[in-house]
Amino acid sequence: MKIGELSKKCGLSIDTLRFYEKIGLLEKPLRDGGGHRVYDPEIMQWLGFLARLKETDMPLKKQIEYAKLRAMGNETAALRRILLEKHLQELTEKQARLKDNISTLKTKITIYRQIEKDIDDDEPKSDT
Repeated sequence: MKIGELSKKCGLSIDTLRFYEKIGLLEKPLRDGGGHRVYDPEIMQWLGFLARLKETDMPLKKQIEYAKLRAMGNETAALRRILLEKHLQELTEKQARLKDNISTLKTKITIYRQIEKDIDDDEPKSDT
């Protein structure tokens, strides 16, 4: 598929796809007779995985490192696994902090609701 079709399918702009190629997130695709990029449909899986890495806040530098290791083949499987394990550990720690912060916010909200209720209860009631 050509870059325009890939852009539509994956939701990334053509400029973003070219940028990803420039920085090493995407391998350079084959070119047709007219010099246009031609992508294998399997690239959608890779772009989907990159989207997950981005969504989980993996730094771009680490994404590029992972992509370079991936391009080297299966002999880098252990290095890629270690990189992903470290990222997973960071996410797990962040999740624990978020859970704690959510709990704190819920407690504060409960306190404020009680304060508001107490204020409403103290206001004189109208006869109408």
